[in-house]
Amino acid sequence: MDALPATVLLSRLMTGARLRHLHLFIKLVELSNLKRSAEALHLSQPAATQLLADLERLVGVRLFERHARGVRPTPASEVLLPLVRRALDALADASEALTVIRQQGEGVVRVAALTSALSGWLVRALPAFAQAEPGIQIQVQECEADRCAEWVSRQQVDVAFCREPQPLPNGCSFHPRVADDWVVACGPQHPLNRGQTVDWPTLARERWLISPVQSAARRAFEDRMAQLGASPSVSTVVTRVSGLTWALLQGDRLLTLLPYGVVRQLVEAGQLAILDVRPALPFSPLGWLLNDAAVSQATQRFLDHMERFTRLNP
Repeated sequence: MDALPATVLLSRLMTGARLRHLHLFIKLVELSNLKRSAEALHLSQPAATQLLADLERLVGVRLFERHARGVRPTPASEVLLPLVRRALDALADASEALTVIRQQGEGVVRVAALTSALSGWLVRALPAFAQAEPGIQIQVQECEADRCAEWVSRQQVDVAFCREPQPLPNGCSFHPRVADDWVVACGPQHPLNRGQTVDWPTLARERWLISPVQSAARRAFEDRMAQLGASPSVSTVVTRVSGLTWALLQGDRLLTLLPYGVVRQLVEAGQLAILDVRPALPFSPLGWLLNDAAVSQATQRFLDHMERFTRLNP
C-alpha cells in the first residue's frame, strides 16, 4: 500500500472510521483469530473480514499478517493499539459522565493520583466527600509520576494529585497541600524495630528491597548510599507494588525506602513499621495539578473538600 500524507489519513479516519472498526481491531490484537473475534463481537466472519479490509484501506497500511493459525499484528498495529484503546477509554468515560449528569445533574471529576497520594491522602478524604456530595461521581486512577502532567495538560483528567512536575506544563498550576517524607519501612519483626533512633551507617549494613530504577525512591536510596560510600545487599525482587512490598517486608529481614504516604495505611494497621532514622531525608510535598482553563464547578467543589484534609503549615 502507498504511504499516505498524515492530513489525508486523518481525513479518512474522521469520515470513514466507525466504532466497529476499532472494536474489531482490539479483538484481533487480543485473540489473534478472525473467527473468534467475529464471534466475540456477534458478527459473521465475512462481515468481520470486510471490516478489517475497510480499516486497512482507511489507514493505508496492513495491520495484520495472516497465517495458518490466525492473524499476527504488524508493527503498524503496535503503534495504533494504545491510541485506539485511549479512544475507547475516552468514550467509556464520556458514557459514565453523561449517565451521572442525566441521573443527578452535577457532574464527574476525573482524578489521577500517585500511590502516595492515594494511600496517604485520598483514602481519608474520599469517603466523606462521597457522602456529602452524592451527585458528583469521582473517577480515580493510579498514575505514574511522569504521566500526571501529560494527562492534565491534555485534559485526559481534571486533576492530578502528585508532586510538582518539572517543568510545569503551559496553562497548568500546581498547589502544594500535603507534606510527605521519605521513610525507612520494615516488617514489625525486624530487629531494628526497637523504638530507638537508627543512623544511616547502621542501615547501610542491612539488606534492602529497592524500587525500579526510574523511580524517585530508587534515586533517593542510591544518592544516600553513594554519600556513605556504601553498597548494601539488596533483594533479588525489585518492585514498588504496595501489596508485594508488604508481603516481602513481612516475610524477610528487609528494609525499604518509600514516601510515607505509600505505606501509611499499613503502618497504621500495624502491618509495617517505620524506623526512627536520623538524619531524615526531605521530600517534596504532594498537591494537586490543574489545567487552569478547564476547572469545572464539580472539580472545584471536590478540591474545596480536599483542602480540609491537608497537613502543610500555612
